Amino acid sequence: MPRLLLATNNPGKVAEYRALLEGCGWEIVTPADLGLELADEETGETYEENARLKVLRGAQASGLVTLADDSGLEIEALEGAPGLGSARFLGEEASYQERFDDILRRLEGLSQEKRRASFVCVIAIAQPGSREVRFARGEVDGFIAEEPRGGEGFGYDPIFWLPQHSATMAELTARQKNAISHRARAATLARQILRELLERAPA
Repeated sequence: MPRLLLATNNPGKVAEYRALLEGCGWEIVTPADLGLELADEETGETYEENARLKVLRGAQASGLVTLADDSGLEIEALEGAPGLGSARFLGEEASYQERFDDILRRLEGLSQEKRRASFVCVIAIAQPGSREVRFARGEVDGFIAEEPRGGEGFGYDPIFWLPQHSATMAELTARQKNAISHRARAATLARQILRELLERAPA
């Protein structure tokens, strides 16, 4: 089975992608599995640019077909913040509880309708020795909850409320989240790209 490098150091993402890409025909490996240390610099101005930087860096370092992503939380009332800087919001050393507190303070007193938000994920896939990158994008809409709730998931999941489930993303089971999340929607499209690469691979 051909190997696919998942170019991330985030254990939460690794767990989700292993579930989302199960049965895709590729053996998923991480930088740690290969003894690689990949820089996690995100200097692009879009999710696509950041994902492209990560995936090309991973493909070059590993010599493997590589998948990377960039994702973020966009809050309408904050003009799209934290957006591209979601993982570094308030500084790389800030805890997610500190980030939650800051966001909830800024939205204090706003009605649900004014607390609209979206999770965005852009997946990039690249082959070693090529600068060609293919993308898959997924989004899910919701609202910012009044307070963090739930112990599942990671990142901003505890404050992302889904009205159709009457729950935050962190209150869903992994199976439920992987059926509707932004990462799940992007992964569905990415699976098709990976299938095409398998079909084109030499016997």
